[in-house]
Amino acid sequence: MIASVRGTVLAVRLDAAVVEVGGVGMLVQATPATLAGLRVGAQATLSTSLVVREDSLTLFGFADADEREVFEVLQTVSGVGPRLALAMLAVHTPDGLRRAVAGEDLAALMRVPGIGRKGAQRIVLELGDRLGAPVPAAGSASTAASASDDRRDQVVEALVGLGWNARTAGDAVERVLADAPGPVAADEVAGVLRAALRTLGGGHG
Repeated sequence: MIASVRGTVLAVRLDAAVVEVGGVGMLVQATPATLAGLRVGAQATLSTSLVVREDSLTLFGFADADEREVFEVLQTVSGVGPRLALAMLAVHTPDGLRRAVAGEDLAALMRVPGIGRKGAQRIVLELGDRLGAPVPAAGSASTAASASDDRRDQVVEALVGLGWNARTAGDAVERVLADAPGPVAADEVAGVLRAALRTLGGGHG
C-alpha cells in the first residue's frame, strides 16, 4: 500500500495531479479542493490510497489522513466504489459526511452526483457510526457562516490555481451562488468549487 507521496508537482489537471517521486511521475486522482492546493513546481505531500483492480492500479490522493480514512470506509458500502467515494469527498468535507450520516440527512447525501434516495438510505444504514463522530460545530447552525468567515475568496483562489483568470473564476462563483446568496461556510467550499467547475465546463479563461 502506498500511504503517502511527497515530491515536486509536475502537472495539475481538473481531476488529478502528477507528483514526481524519486524520478517517477505518479498520477494521483484527487478532489478539486485538494488539487486547488497544489502548485506546479512546488513540493507537495499527499496521503494516498492505492486501489488495485485486475486491469489497473489507481492512486488517490488526499489533503490529510482523515480524508483518506473516510474515503476507504465509504467503499465498504455496497455499490460505492472509489470514484463515487471521491465524488462524496468533493461535495462534502469528512465532517460534513459524518454529520449527514449521523443525522440521516438523505438530502445532503443526494447532492453527490450518482447518489439517489435508495443509495443515500443504504449509505446511512451500512455506515452507521463507522465514520466516527463529527467535530461539534460552533454556534447553533453547523454550516452557517458569518460575513467575516465568508470563504468565497478561497473558491476563487482555487479556480485561479487550476488555470482560470480571477475575473472568470469570480463570475463563475457568483453564478453558482446566485440562487443562494450569502457567505460560504468552510464545509461548503468543496461543493461550491465543484459547482463552479461544472459552470466553467472545463475550458480555461
